[in-house]
This record gives sequence, C-alpha cells and structure tokens, in this order.
Amino acid sequence: MTSLELQTHNSPPPLESAERQFYDGENPHDTAIVEQNLAPADGGVAAWRLLVVAFVFEALLWGFPLSFGVFQNYYSQQPQFANNPFISIVGTVASGISYLGAPLIIPVIKRYSKYQRHMIWFGWPLCILGLLAGSFARTLPTLIFTQGVMYGIGFLIFYYPIISFVNEFWIARRGMAYGILCASSGVSGIVMPFAVEALLAKYGYQTTLRIIAIGLVVLTGPLIPLLKGRLPPSERTAAGKTNWQALRSPVFWVYCSSNVVQGLGYFFPSLYLPSYATAIGLTATQGALVLALLSVSQVIGQSSFGYLSDKRVPLNLLILISTLVSGLATLALWGLAQSLTALVMFALVYGFFGAGYVAMWARMGSAVSEEPTAALATFSLFCFGKGVGNVAAGPLSAALIKKGVVVGSYGIMRYKSVIVFTGSCMLGSAVSVGAWWVKGKWPRNLL
Repeated sequence: MTSLELQTHNSPPPLESAERQFYDGENPHDTAIVEQNLAPADGGVAAWRLLVVAFVFEALLWGFPLSFGVFQNYYSQQPQFANNPFISIVGTVASGISYLGAPLIIPVIKRYSKYQRHMIWFGWPLCILGLLAGSFARTLPTLIFTQGVMYGIGFLIFYYPIISFVNEFWIARRGMAYGILCASSGVSGIVMPFAVEALLAKYGYQTTLRIIAIGLVVLTGPLIPLLKGRLPPSERTAAGKTNWQALRSPVFWVYCSSNVVQGLGYFFPSLYLPSYATAIGLTATQGALVLALLSVSQVIGQSSFGYLSDKRVPLNLLILISTLVSGLATLALWGLAQSLTALVMFALVYGFFGAGYVAMWARMGSAVSEEPTAALATFSLFCFGKGVGNVAAGPLSAALIKKGVVVGSYGIMRYKSVIVFTGSCMLGSAVSVGAWWVKGKWPRNLL
C-alpha cells in the first residue's frame, strides 16, 4: 500500500543511528548493553520470521479491500442495493482511511512506541468485527460504516505498527524487505478475487463476509504473538519535530498537484472493471480474472518504476511515461473494449504504468528536500493526496455513472464519463509536470 511504497526507496539510516534514535538521552552505558542484546538486523531468524508474518497480514488484510470490485459487482445486482450509485463508497472508504490516516497515525506510533503491540490487538479485532457486522447489513449506509469505516480504521491502527517493526529489523536491506511486502498485494490479487467471487456466487454476501472473517481469524490470529519489534519498549521516545520547509518549494507543489490529480482518477478501473465485464456479457469469473491481472501488473509496475528511479533515470521522464501511457490506455483500450481480450490488455497496461507512479513518491520527496524529516513530511502529504482521490472516487462515480448500457458504443455508454474522467486525470497529471519541464524551471538533476 501507499505509505509502504513511500518508505521502500528511502535511504536506510546507519545501523547505529537507527537504533539510538529510540534511546536518545539515556545513559550511554545502558544503551550499549541494550544494543548488545538486540537480535541481528537485516537477517537472522527473528528478522525473517517477522517479514514472513507481515507478508501474510499484508496479503490477506490489505488484499481484501483491494478486491472490493468483486463485491461491488455483486452488490449492484442485489435488489436492496441495485441502481444505487453510491455502492463504490464502501470500498473507497476502507482503503481511503488507510491513506488519509497515515500522517496522523505515524506520529502517534513514534510518540507511544511501547504501545504498538496494543494497537495491533485493538485494530485487528476491529477489522474482523467490521466484516461480521457487515454480514448483518441490510442497507448501504450500514455497509459503508461496517465494511468501510470500521474495517478501514482497524486496518490503520494495526498495520502501521507492523511496518514500524519491519523498519526495526530491516535497515540496510529495507528496500528488499519492502519489495517483498509489496509483492504480497500481487499474490492476494491473483487469488482473492476468484475466492470472493466463488463464495458470493454460492453463499451470498452475508455468509461470504462471515466466512472471510473466520478465515482471517484462523490464518492471522495465531501469528499475532510473533509480531514483535527488534527494539525493546522504551519509556522515552524521541519526539523530533518534523521539518515542513518543503512546503515552500515550488517543486513540491507541482508534484503535489500532479499526485492529487492522478489520484482522483486512478482508482476507477479497479472499482469498475468487474462490473464493466459483466455489462459486455462476460461472466463474473472473467471479471475477477481481469481484476487479478490488474493487481499483478500493478506490482510489476511498482517494482520496475521504483528500480528505474533508483538508477537515476530522469524522474520527470518516468512520471510523464507513467501518466501519459496510463491515460492514453484508458481512453483507447478501456473506452473501446468490447471483449475479454481488450479488457485484459487494458488491465495489464494500466496496472503497470498507472501503479508505477506511486513507486516514485520517495524520489519526488528527495527531489524536494534531502533533509530526512522534510522528506518524510512530503511523503505523508503525497499519501494524503492519494487518499483524497481514493475517497472522492465513490461520490464522483455516483455522478459519472449513467443508467443505460449500449453495447458497441464508447464505454458502453454507462461508463463513458468514468473512462473519460480517468483518462483526463492521468493526462492532467502529466501536464502539470510536463508544463514546468517544458518551461525549463526544473533542476537539472530532474530532467
């Protein structure tokens, strides 16, 4: 997910400084003793055990909201939810809270680091409770509150302490560790849409939500005791101030505007591809296949663009490639898609190039400021901007979706406005960066 990708490309701090920041101001002799008793960093049984457990949590609990497109397709065909244009809000709220809440939860974790395991034990059951409560929902507002708000808040509370533990164990090889975590979304993206679609077809949404809740308890509950940080709980946590000087940089505001515009359109394909597939006569299983391929291509795109940005390929060139190709693919491939082959082609192209944008957040932050706390603040704001688009996707889609379906027409008429809006956002994001590039206002190292 987002903040995960942000830290992936961040330069890892020296081992000593990464450890000592948790003991700032303590007796040097006591600190030395503590450091001697720490488990090895960047390897060893404890480090790999934590990474594997984090992989499982990421794949299952983040993979669920990423597969909401299958639920949305099902809900839209049920009498109590049919023709309701606000169904997509359920999924966007669940994932949007995780984006929007990142700048708020990270300072809390830093300030109260000794309570991180308590946060996990509070947030994880809240996710499960949200699914169970959602299984009794009969109205859309109830689904939004349970499957959306409750699940999203629970995920926010338990997920970021896990990421904090990963940071403690993986320092010099943190990029590799985060790359493995990113891959978990692709694994769940291959399996979960098909599993959810099969359960919905056989049991309906109420029983499906209960089965998923029980499955998450069985698969992840026994692993919670293994979620332990490398550093012992400290009564005194360094509370350094965040440097917000980056807000004065014109480069930051160009990147920020590009990020917000890209985020406004980015989420629509994952929300509507299964429904679009059904509308053109494909089966629910084929719709789930398209969503799974989109997820896989996203992981490949993120790792590829992140790798290229680390290799000092011009950042602005990569941004333009990501946004231009994804925008043109939306307008051409999705807008004209009338078959499974066309939808698969769109999912592969859009997933690779569209998702690659997020992997460059870290490089954007370092381009604005090399100061570590300023870069972190920039990352958080990029994450927040993406969340704005994520949450806005639901209400926007309600205004953009049309009622009629005309097979053979552009976007089969019903999705025409959604497709045009998505493509326009991608191209608009490119324009905001490209305009400054053409004017020659960029630092030479970004050209």
